[in-house]
Amino acid sequence: MKKLLSLLAVLGLFTASYPQDNDKLPMGWSKSIVGVLNLTQTQFDNWSQGGENSLAWQTNLNAEFIKNDSGYTWTNTGKFSYGKIKVGDQDARKSIDEIKLESVYMLKIPLFLKPYLSASAETQSTTGYKYVEDEAVAISKFLNPAYFYQSLGLGYVIEKRFKTRLGIALKETYAPDYPELYSDDPTTEKIEELRFEVGAESSTSLKQKLTETTLVDSELQLFSNLQRFDEIDVRWNTLFSTKVSDYININFNFILFYDKDISKKRQIKQSLALGLTYTFL
Repeated sequence: MKKLLSLLAVLGLFTASYPQDNDKLPMGWSKSIVGVLNLTQTQFDNWSQGGENSLAWQTNLNAEFIKNDSGYTWTNTGKFSYGKIKVGDQDARKSIDEIKLESVYMLKIPLFLKPYLSASAETQSTTGYKYVEDEAVAISKFLNPAYFYQSLGLGYVIEKRFKTRLGIALKETYAPDYPELYSDDPTTEKIEELRFEVGAESSTSLKQKLTETTLVDSELQLFSNLQRFDEIDVRWNTLFSTKVSDYININFNFILFYDKDISKKRQIKQSLALGLTYTFL
């Protein structure tokens, strides 16, 4: 875990040194809503080498509403991802389910670092299951768990490309139906449906065109309750998207997640898909 955090720190230093561009946000509101649908299908008929029929789909909806004023910038973002996969005769199973809302208010002052105030929430939309010998055991659902963050600190922005911030933070983990898995502190006798932590939060995002048709969108989030170095929560989400035509993209998504309260090992998820993309705003 220490090697992983060292690597992430090096990457953060690299992105922070990236040269600035001249693109500026327009004054007033900037609005964007982009939808993506990924489909993957495989079917076999008298195939001598064997195999299982499969069908997978995933939909992503990303919204961004930014108010750029002479004295402040107010950024509101929303992400929704949901997908399922069906293999052979098995019932369709959930492959991804994520809802995230975030609001960041940053003052414009004549200093290198700008003060900010942020709030965010993360949860899922449907019940999640763990499959043990073909038996489905529910382990999560809407607002179970739910994560809430509030942060106050200083940030640095290269508009439309690079954003980073660091501040004192509050974190609430709410899981009334599954407290043993997410919110409960095993060192105490009382079962906690709501876990409250005070610490430090860091968020860094980079959106950069690698070529005229390829975009990388990466976000690294860290939270520490300042108790132990190996208890830093890590969420690193990176998307590479290559435009094939006006509506077709090839997308590679890599997610690294670490939260010692949930698992002592890091969790990794990656997907590669051909998708349909439509911009509503």
